[in-house]
Amino acid sequence: MILLKNIKQLLTLDAAHSKDGRKLTKDDLSLLENISLIHDNDKILWIGNDIPKDKFSIQKEIDCSKFVITPEIVDSHTHLVFGGDRSFEYSLRLNGGDYTDIANAGGGILNTMRATNQADNEELFESACERIERLHSYGVGTIEIKSGYGLNYDKEYELSHIIDRLKKKYAPNIQIINTFMAAHAIPKNFSSGKDYLEKVVFPLMDSLAKEKIIDIVDIFHEEGYFSFDDTKLFFNKAKSLKLPVKSHADEFKDNKGAVLASKYEALSCDHLLCTTEDGVTSLAKSKTVASLLPGTGFFLGKPQANAKAFLEAGAKVAIGSDYNPGSCHWDNVLMIASIAAPNYGMNMSQLWSSITLNAAHSLGLYNQGAIKVGLSARFSVFNCPSLDHITYNWGRNFSTKLN
Repeated sequence: MILLKNIKQLLTLDAAHSKDGRKLTKDDLSLLENISLIHDNDKILWIGNDIPKDKFSIQKEIDCSKFVITPEIVDSHTHLVFGGDRSFEYSLRLNGGDYTDIANAGGGILNTMRATNQADNEELFESACERIERLHSYGVGTIEIKSGYGLNYDKEYELSHIIDRLKKKYAPNIQIINTFMAAHAIPKNFSSGKDYLEKVVFPLMDSLAKEKIIDIVDIFHEEGYFSFDDTKLFFNKAKSLKLPVKSHADEFKDNKGAVLASKYEALSCDHLLCTTEDGVTSLAKSKTVASLLPGTGFFLGKPQANAKAFLEAGAKVAIGSDYNPGSCHWDNVLMIASIAAPNYGMNMSQLWSSITLNAAHSLGLYNQGAIKVGLSARFSVFNCPSLDHITYNWGRNFSTKLN
């Protein structure tokens, strides 16, 4: 057992956890000072001041008087396994280019699809390792990774296995969630979304479910991608395989993606830039987390989601980075959330819950996200004067490791 003693500040989110991450006030941080904690690398066993050394077999003590400790930061939405480079698109966009100009210049998701298919698996694995380790250096300890840049049977199968390999390499220090998202776009050689689902996506789901290597399945429910009916078909297939679902939805238009995701008890519904009142209400009444991706709006210069509507309605709101090669090449979810919070009208409890408690729940990880006895002993540690400094100093990295 390990004793973390004299912790300068401990962000427990105890009250936020008790409220299921909803309608949080500034007082729901449950911030403790000069406190100690005992854990066994698996669960938190004790939190308090008078250390009961007679009740626990403590093998290691760590003085944490210089540290701020929070629930582990979770990046609940990334696409970090990919090949190629799309930096020219950002410059083209700043110089006035639109989606058509980028496509004519060879950009867009099909660019990444080609580069990913041309890259060998070892190259994809090594580049993903570099990205994971950089994310981890910011204090992120749980990372969701989606497939979706192969868009054919063989490569999507390989991508899911690459993510499984990454998961095994970094466990338990970094916890990786393997999300299958072959339903990311419809390749041009298929007549419809349904055609691609039935010929590629569903057979892959069958194979990967038997191998038990994927944790979640995801689909891009959007006009020009997968329709309302396609998404229902996908959700029903996942249900038959007992696979949890997520969806990208309501990003360009309100396609009732939030309503559908809530009905199917999806773990989360992500993007939500165009979700209207019925979708907001559906999420507020469901277990489905509203996952907002502000980095994408900042990166593309587009409007942000109406976070205030979700927060006031009582939805569970998470923030993910959406780190990807095209629409958000920004991998620091803590920085993204810190910048987004004043624009979203978030208080500190909502900000921290969005990248810990609610982000964990958006991945089905209900045993983490707060620091309470009985929950997982997964923490982020910062060497700084106070919790306030972490989100105040945009882009400055205070993350550290306990010796």
